[in-house]
Amino acid sequence: MKRPLLLILLVLSAAKLFAAGNDTDSLKQKVLIYTDHLDSLKQELELTTYDSLKAPIYTQIALEYIKYDTIGNKKTRLTYQNLAISNTLSALHLYSRYNDTTGLRISFDNLASVYHSQHKYSQAKWFILQSNTLSRYKNDNPNIITSLLKLALIKSDIKDYSLAMRDLNEALTISSTNHYPQRESEVQLNYALLYNKMKNYAKSAIALKRHKAIDDSIKKDEEAKLMAKLAARDSSLQAKKKFYTLSNKKSSKNNSSKRIALL
Repeated sequence: MKRPLLLILLVLSAAKLFAAGNDTDSLKQKVLIYTDHLDSLKQELELTTYDSLKAPIYTQIALEYIKYDTIGNKKTRLTYQNLAISNTLSALHLYSRYNDTTGLRISFDNLASVYHSQHKYSQAKWFILQSNTLSRYKNDNPNIITSLLKLALIKSDIKDYSLAMRDLNEALTISSTNHYPQRESEVQLNYALLYNKMKNYAKSAIALKRHKAIDDSIKKDEEAKLMAKLAARDSSLQAKKKFYTLSNKKSSKNNSSKRIALL
């Protein structure tokens, strides 16, 4: 009995090694794709002569570096984070020169995200507040909500729970007043996360239940709209089919009448 068992263990070990090898190859392939894309963006940056066109390229380069934020090696991750910051600051400088408020807001959001991941809460908080201010200036409710959610997360991490709750309350008011169910669902999920950090598990469960209920309602609404769209399409096809059938019958009747007349 020992030999078959040993054989099975060897087969399982080989399968694990093969899977690990495939995962490594997949990771290498992803790195190569990202590297190629970065190289092409850097080349595009060098060839671009107008500063107004350089800003979005800097932003794209920064976003590529931000994608590496989840890698395990701390030293490499920090290097990419700093490169994301430096490229975003270059973009920010150019967006500011041309008063591109959308570009500025995106840059503020990216800087806040990177500084937050580095646990540099003061910097993260400052930049997300700039994003929030710009969004308010433009009456951009969806991005006001986004900045409030990010602000609440930062405040939650520094245990400033009362101010985090205030941001979520405002985000909920804006999303419900403007009938943004998807954003309202996100707010409820953030309530659940905040209550969980506060160890108020009962309220966390209630918020999570609301989040799921809103998502279910959105799904049902989308399904109803799809069914209505399909029903309208079927009705249109049937109407067209009926029209062509009647047209063909009339045409056939007319042709028959003409043949009889000729006879």
